[in-house]
Amino acid sequence: MTSLYDIPLHTLTGEPTSLAAYRGQAVLVVNVASKCGLTPQYAGLEQLQKQYGEQGFTVLGVPCNQFAGQEPGNAEEIQTFCSATYGVTFPMLEKVEVNGAQRHPLYVELTRTADADGEAGDVQWNFEKFLIGKDGAVVARIRPRTEPDSPEVVSAIEALL
Repeated sequence: MTSLYDIPLHTLTGEPTSLAAYRGQAVLVVNVASKCGLTPQYAGLEQLQKQYGEQGFTVLGVPCNQFAGQEPGNAEEIQTFCSATYGVTFPMLEKVEVNGAQRHPLYVELTRTADADGEAGDVQWNFEKFLIGKDGAVVARIRPRTEPDSPEVVSAIEALL
């Protein structure tokens, strides 16, 4: 298994990065979309960022257009939407595929993790969440309909801080 820290990534603006930039922090990786019924979760994700950011936590948004074409925008459109509509301050990565033959290597690794029901495999929909501990290991997989401010998400984050 590849270390999550070693997987090359790009920011939404195209700059090279990796999860190594967040070594020693808890990270919530979320595949996001601008035109989804779950898009209001951006507000909850931003609240988590504000509440726990100074304690060694970050949300990392990963735009994806694989679910009913709900993230059709380019990088600039995505950034504008997120900042203007939800005041997003957390980092965003480039748009990637999270399922299928062109699945990004980050999601190749993340989707090996099972959820609370023991199910691993494909991402179900936009806003699926993967919580990564300070050591770079995935500690929780949280399905899309679970709100960012749910007790399940908050307690999992707090346990890592």
